[in-house]
Amino acid sequence: MEPAILAAYDRPVPRYTSYPTAAQFESSIGPEQHADWLSDLKAGEAALYLHVPFCRQLCWYCACHTMAMRREGTLDSYAAALESELTLLARVAPDFIVGSVQWGGGTPTQIGAGRLCAIGRLVDTQFDRRCDAEISMEVDPRYCDEATVEAMAALGVTRVSFGVQDFDEAVQRAINRVQSFETTLAALERVRRAGMTRINVDLVYGLPSQTLETLTRTLDLALALAPDRFAVFGYAHVPWMKPHQKLILSETLPDAAARAAMAALVSERLVGDGYVRVGLDHYARPADKLARAVANRRLRRNFQGYVADESPWVVGIGASAISSLPGGFSQNVVDPAEYMAAMDRGGFATVRGFAVGPEDRLRGDVIGQLMCSYVADIGGTCQKYGADPNAFLAGIDGLARLVRDGLVSIDGERLTVTDRGRPLVRSVCATFDRYYTGTEGRHARGI
Repeated sequence: MEPAILAAYDRPVPRYTSYPTAAQFESSIGPEQHADWLSDLKAGEAALYLHVPFCRQLCWYCACHTMAMRREGTLDSYAAALESELTLLARVAPDFIVGSVQWGGGTPTQIGAGRLCAIGRLVDTQFDRRCDAEISMEVDPRYCDEATVEAMAALGVTRVSFGVQDFDEAVQRAINRVQSFETTLAALERVRRAGMTRINVDLVYGLPSQTLETLTRTLDLALALAPDRFAVFGYAHVPWMKPHQKLILSETLPDAAARAAMAALVSERLVGDGYVRVGLDHYARPADKLARAVANRRLRRNFQGYVADESPWVVGIGASAISSLPGGFSQNVVDPAEYMAAMDRGGFATVRGFAVGPEDRLRGDVIGQLMCSYVADIGGTCQKYGADPNAFLAGIDGLARLVRDGLVSIDGERLTVTDRGRPLVRSVCATFDRYYTGTEGRHARGI
């Protein structure tokens, strides 16, 4: 990537797991609005996301809503709060169909095997779940013992996502996550022996002390694990949001040129090994459901990344969990103690969100197409929302610059992100974001 392009587009931009993004959420959306939007699901289908904001220890690179927690009493109380919210959900939206279940965090298994199974049984007794619903679980390989694997098998987990990040010891020490290849391999083999053979591996580039050489070695080892999918994210250094990231010195981080080279290396190695590139940061074996969704243009993007779910709706359960519903987005309070207190009061814990209007739907549809397939059918999308495509394109400030810089091309009413522009697709999407200001301190950098 040319230095001039790097300099021009190395700016903070959203990851566009939603539109509008969470930065635009407002406190005017509360429990009553959330309940109304849930009732709009009626007999429709939605994914169920359960958030556990706890880990055994805190990794310094992490930008998730999580904390180190081992107190049994707190884990008991949090599990009870999840059960309370699920019971309330069943009362408000009794007819919706659970299309998939994802356990995320944090480290969901930190809540303990018994509590996991109890919550899983409640989901199955309270809701109608598709017989082929995928049930996925995020796992820290360092704490994946036989009891944890047995609990996941009892839950009916069909996909396990292993956090790796990097295998270089110096990098691991710099992010406070020491995890050997041997430990990771043993956890994967334990899970596979239990019949859970759909495996994801998460990696991160742009970490402190990481180089092209160390990343090459990490990719060698990660490919030896032979997962079905990879998710490879650029490290988001946001110490103003996550104070523990201040323990990572900014001078130890790769610069924009090095990050761009790392992203290119990842794509070259994984695609060269037979994986299909899925959007910006995922890779999947050709037979995987995610790769098929790319081929069929049925890929979606939500707060969990790229998914192949049939429904665009997500019901989030737990502290900080976000729901994507027909009326808009709603988010629970982030602090686990406040979330548990809200559940004790018998109501939802919604504290903010966004009511999505027609123009938001139009722009979000275009952004979703660009993030998923790098192509947007402007004419067809505008027709879907009753808008004039010429007027829509004319109102997109910065579009001419993207064309001039060779990042996008326009053929009639079809807009395509070029090969040159694909690593900068988030910046392309930002051009269609009417709320985006480019303000420092709100998002991670786009390269």
